[in-house]
Amino acid sequence: MQTRRQTLGLLTAAGLAPAFPAGAQPRFPDQPVRMIVPFAAGGPADIIARVLGNAMGSRLGQPVVVDSRSGAGGMVGVEAAARSRPDGLTAVLASTGAVVVLPQLMPRMAYDVGKDLAPVIHVLSVPQILVVSPKLGVRSVAELVALARRQPGKLSYGSAGNGSSLHLAGELFRIRTGIDIVHVPYRGAAPAVTDLLGGTIDMLLADVPVVIPHIRAGALPALAVTAEERLAALPDLPTMEQAGARGVISDTWYALFVPAGTPPDRVAVLHAAAAAALGEGEVRRSLSDQGGTVHGGPPEALAALVRAETAKWGEVIRAANIRID
Repeated sequence: MQTRRQTLGLLTAAGLAPAFPAGAQPRFPDQPVRMIVPFAAGGPADIIARVLGNAMGSRLGQPVVVDSRSGAGGMVGVEAAARSRPDGLTAVLASTGAVVVLPQLMPRMAYDVGKDLAPVIHVLSVPQILVVSPKLGVRSVAELVALARRQPGKLSYGSAGNGSSLHLAGELFRIRTGIDIVHVPYRGAAPAVTDLLGGTIDMLLADVPVVIPHIRAGALPALAVTAEERLAALPDLPTMEQAGARGVISDTWYALFVPAGTPPDRVAVLHAAAAAALGEGEVRRSLSDQGGTVHGGPPEALAALVRAETAKWGEVIRAANIRID
């Protein structure tokens, strides 16, 4: 069970212990921590949460229980967290869409990220890979852009739905390259990949784990990754910048939040446990297997990320006139 000494040790490891007066060591409840995942069980977010939760639990001295609350692009689970008691026993592994994208698209939201959630730690970011239909006959971003310019309005790109991170990534690519391509929304990335393989659509920007098996099998030509650096899993694949599409940096990131009003000492304990977990080699390897980059950093860094991403994607939403019907 969690003891005062264990709790203080976690805080000391995170550089947070000096914030508490001598003799006033923070206490953390000896109860399971609930980590809400706002997506279906078995998906990438669920895998990330279980890897992180297991490692955090061993440091907290109590289990971290994953609670799947899927629906509405992640908003159902985030709302459940925002409405939970702010006692440090509930957290949510939220992603880009429900934190920075959907709040700018929905006319009414059940929660206000800035008022109802408190940042804990940035966990992982997963970039997208630009893949094209084998029938298209292009093998580079330059060839794709040239083809699109010769045939304005003729080429199509798929996404996981209107307003999804893949939709915004596609719009960012369209805007930065100045091409005219048509958006085709699907109910998830899987059916979009199926139609891409069949040649129904021409291109797709999809998260790494979704398309990497098809790339390795030679079924889908990969043109570039929307990251600042090349992927270790695909070292020959250029970044968008290297391929000539400047400013096309996009990823789906995952981060841990708690309800606003959670006592700072309990946020600190959760942060310290998560930070220690993310520094563990086996945890980093397991998360990297999801095709992303492991992060970390203090809550303030996550808050800054939310502000920067809100501004970035808000600009894309306005420029592309994206709306949810």
